[in-house]
Amino acid sequence: MACKGCSSSSGLDFDFSMAFQPIYDAVAERVWGYEALVRGTSGEGAAEILSKVSPEQKYRFDQDCRVKAIELAARLFPVGEDLMLSINFMPNAVYEPAACLRATLQAAKRYSFPTSSIMFEFTENEEVSDTAHLMNIITEYRRQGFTTAIDDFGAGHAGLGLLVDFQPDLIKIDMKLVRGVDSSAARRIVIAGIVAMSRDLDLVVLAEGIETEAEFLALRAAGIRLFQGYWFAKPAFEELPQLQAGPSPAIVAS
Repeated sequence: MACKGCSSSSGLDFDFSMAFQPIYDAVAERVWGYEALVRGTSGEGAAEILSKVSPEQKYRFDQDCRVKAIELAARLFPVGEDLMLSINFMPNAVYEPAACLRATLQAAKRYSFPTSSIMFEFTENEEVSDTAHLMNIITEYRRQGFTTAIDDFGAGHAGLGLLVDFQPDLIKIDMKLVRGVDSSAARRIVIAGIVAMSRDLDLVVLAEGIETEAEFLALRAAGIRLFQGYWFAKPAFEELPQLQAGPSPAIVAS
């Protein structure tokens, strides 16, 4: 079954590429993976590029983003290292999950990139009107061996309802909850609840938007293992940035 919107008339009239930001594993003390982030070829941010995407182009843009991210990751990721590639996708741009994965699978095969190393993130900030359709997407992605994640958890449309219905493999705690967590008892209590709930549901928790060591230490003490944010490294255009900061072995062991 072909995807609705796959015709050439939905082609893009602008260029884009990807920047990469590392995800840090505080237990293993190494980079766990990289998130691919949309950028313009002249350095434009994601918001500017997304503003150019018309409703008719959503499907094509979503597909092209996946192929570009896989192509670059296959070239940039060091051979032999077990790294995850995190790709954002638009649930409302996916019409028939299996058919719409063909370009992804073909790109993975073409560039010899393992599908088991790909994580698809869908954001709470994009309202999904057809929840049954989203369930079909996640089910098919899992069947194909992909990891699934809820991005911006705690700041979007569905919150706990989305988590209960879909139970992805990983949730990313939104930076609005992370910011200033070291000085906010309320934020620490909420995050402790998320961590405990995720443990019971067998979900991995990632805290995004880390900007200070104090935020990292507070979240590490809460039991979070995976981290992402400017304190570790800013995104680099078509490159894998080096970690700019990070915990010492003594901090990790404490």
